[in-house]
Amino acid sequence: MAPENPVAQRTGRGKEQWLVIDRKVYNVTKFTRRHPGGSRVISHYAGQDATDPFVAFHINQGLVRKYMSSLLIGELSPEQPSFEPTKNKELTDEFRELQATVERMGLMKPNHVFFLMHLLHILLLDVTAWLILWLFGTSFVPFVLCAVLLSTVQAQAGWLQHDLGHLSVFSTSTWNHLVHHFVIGHLKGAPASWWNHLHFQHHAKPNCFCKDPDINMHPFFFALGKILSVELGKQKKKYMPYNHQHKYFFLIGPPALLPAYFQWYIFYFVIKRKKWVDLAWMTSFYVRIFLTYVPLLGLKGSLGLLFLVRFLESNWFVWVTQMNHIPMHIDHDRNVDWFSMQVRATCNVHKSAFNDWFSGHLNFQIEHHLFPRMPRHNYHKVAPLVQSLCAKHGIEYQSKPLLSAFADIVHSLKESGQLWLDAYLHQ
Repeated sequence: MAPENPVAQRTGRGKEQWLVIDRKVYNVTKFTRRHPGGSRVISHYAGQDATDPFVAFHINQGLVRKYMSSLLIGELSPEQPSFEPTKNKELTDEFRELQATVERMGLMKPNHVFFLMHLLHILLLDVTAWLILWLFGTSFVPFVLCAVLLSTVQAQAGWLQHDLGHLSVFSTSTWNHLVHHFVIGHLKGAPASWWNHLHFQHHAKPNCFCKDPDINMHPFFFALGKILSVELGKQKKKYMPYNHQHKYFFLIGPPALLPAYFQWYIFYFVIKRKKWVDLAWMTSFYVRIFLTYVPLLGLKGSLGLLFLVRFLESNWFVWVTQMNHIPMHIDHDRNVDWFSMQVRATCNVHKSAFNDWFSGHLNFQIEHHLFPRMPRHNYHKVAPLVQSLCAKHGIEYQSKPLLSAFADIVHSLKESGQLWLDAYLHQ
């Protein structure tokens, strides 16, 4: 907003947190801790217009507005523009028209058969993994085959819980949340509250430093993006040998994220925040795993199997989730419009039956970020409309082959590491 705008003036460290939705001003200072999507995601829009993310994230906006009535403190004065100067008004208007078109086309309605079949194929793979050990013994080949199938189960359950977390499987929040607990808690052993806390921040401000937790590895492990890397170099900061980050990424990136970090941090998260329902669901996962595999493999063998599964799943998860973001624009929050921010921070991977399945349709990352509640089986239908809007406004719409997307992660890390080094050595 313009500097003289009272919403921006009243917001900041040590001040109240105000935001704007459809020209109405809300004081969310005390509400942030009670916000179902997490305290940080709503704080990231303090002092800004949050109309578009509000529409994008909430499945029943009328009901939410009723709950928000107690937070309403006024409206923007008539002389205040509806659009902040950092945002493209024409593009925003046309994107909102596209949203209305998407609703009319029925692209926000889920196909329940699609998601049911996806769940059944996960359960079938899960049972098959156990049957392999039971029927063929616990020698090397059955053990590895079991681990590969269980890793597939974990990856595919990860994509399904992602659908549920985004409220895109059922028409009501209640059913999405309930089944989300089952899939992420019982099938994966992770807490729904932890996923909500991190992932909605990522969607609210993708690739925005200090607001998107998915790039929190900058600067302590990696120097990310051209702008931040140069900035880090000029500040003479060196936490790691960033000019070699494209090499050590293969050691501390894909193989280590889940088994060395997430696997343990999630327990700390739920205990510290007293998320006892999540802990119960997580416990049910481990009870099930050990009841079914300890009789076949013993305790040490079962722990070894679980570690191998997490290791394989981690490689799958990191390559898929980072191929759409790490090579893209990374910066501080510049408060640009929703469409520009999402498209600049994301890219797609070409559609194919394998790519769709392997990535949980996150190969359509651009469409997913623009319409986070859209059921994934409809991404390809809205993609041509998004491409047309990008072409009209001169915004690059990137789509690439799967292997090229993987290679671009390494290439972008190498490039940003070199930019850091040049700035660091420059006198």
